[in-house]
Amino acid sequence: MSNIVYAFLGGLLLGIATVGYLYINGRVAGISGLLAQIINPTKETFKSSAFWFIAGLVITPFIYGYFYQPEIEIKANTYALILAGLIVGFGTRLGSGCTSGHGICGMSRLSKRSMIATAVFMFAGMLTVYIIRHVLG
Repeated sequence: MSNIVYAFLGGLLLGIATVGYLYINGRVAGISGLLAQIINPTKETFKSSAFWFIAGLVITPFIYGYFYQPEIEIKANTYALILAGLIVGFGTRLGSGCTSGHGICGMSRLSKRSMIATAVFMFAGMLTVYIIRHVLG
């Protein structure tokens, strides 16, 4: 299958999962919000839909990798990846949500706050790539 087909199927599954989560639980499937629900575990945490949604996100790549061995090459420095993750985490707190919460769930609900947040993080991402590839590189 071509990369376009994989991208389409991935987007379709993502859409089904987020709509299903909203329909079943009455909450958006923003990953930072789901993660916040399970960071301080209680006896009920392992029964919560947030735990199983996050567990599915963690387990699925291993299942996929068992059947299909994608060739992945990461050229970034480990410390740069850690720093990038911390900056993204800070941004999710600052923006009251993550890319999945704003970009997928919020945009589909026509939330003005999510539209602004999505525009800001898309611009910041494009600017970062431009600077790294054309100014620093």
